[in-house]
Amino acid sequence: MQTTFMLLDAAAPAAGGGVMGSIQSFLPLVLIVVVFYFFMIRPQMKKQKEAKKFMAEIKKGDKIVTIGGIHGKIAEINDTTFTIEVEGGNRLKISKTALSVDNTVGINAEAK
Repeated sequence: MQTTFMLLDAAAPAAGGGVMGSIQSFLPLVLIVVVFYFFMIRPQMKKQKEAKKFMAEIKKGDKIVTIGGIHGKIAEINDTTFTIEVEGGNRLKISKTALSVDNTVGINAEAK
């Protein structure tokens, strides 16, 4: 008989919770999603927007740094690629996605 009372006691809070019990159980999940949005998703979207704006404003003659660490000056701009001139007058054709926005902004800021 003692086990019967334990089962009833354990089942009572779950059955009697109602709407407030279900809201309280989802509240931590909602808070995690909100925190994740403000600390992870929103800053990443802002960074992508700035990178896109930077790519649109880049022009011939700008100094750049690739994600591989190659420093050069833009010699020609195509739809999806750059032709850059590196030390020694050599030219390299690279994809626009290989541009390191953070390093390039730092290089151009030092030059001014």
